[in-house]
Amino acid sequence: MSKHIYTRKGDKGKTGLLSGERVGKDDPRVEAYGTVDELITVLGIAKSHLDISSDPVAKYIHNMQQLLFYVAAELATNPENVDPDDNLMSLRKVSDKDVAQLENIADELTEKLPPLTNFVIPGGTPAAAFLHQARTVCRRAERRVITFSKSQKVNPDLIRYLNRLSDLLFVMARYVNHEKGDGDFIISRDGVSRQPREE
Repeated sequence: MSKHIYTRKGDKGKTGLLSGERVGKDDPRVEAYGTVDELITVLGIAKSHLDISSDPVAKYIHNMQQLLFYVAAELATNPENVDPDDNLMSLRKVSDKDVAQLENIADELTEKLPPLTNFVIPGGTPAAAFLHQARTVCRRAERRVITFSKSQKVNPDLIRYLNRLSDLLFVMARYVNHEKGDGDFIISRDGVSRQPREE
């Protein structure tokens, strides 16, 4: 195996899918799984500002990152070009149970937060700020997958998962600011105010 990180295979604007074929780096499929890859990275930055040995949000993020690798792999595979007996066909795929799990976590964390009636200004602790960034990247990933789904078949639970994940990341950002910061800044027609954490 070569010790070089570079292969030169992409110098002409093409990249290889897990299923073997080469496509343009701006192909909608590549845009979809590439944005999921970006999401995994931003989540890693958020996680680095938390203690994974004790913080439940850090543990949730770690598990999400692992599943998102499978999401990216699913998007990077064209099943029409894969033998049914190939190991690629048995890779873990997102299911309705994964969507339900995100909903359960969101409900659990929301119960510990004050009611929200206006918009949150992203920021606060570093972890919360990066969770907000992850939320926006997740929304973009969802849009890219939807665009891709207009030309190729996509697992509908995958789209639902990204939709719920962006909601959960918003809740997580609020939760982190509530538990480890000074609460969120809220913006409304009346101006900006701080929603302090409740003791």
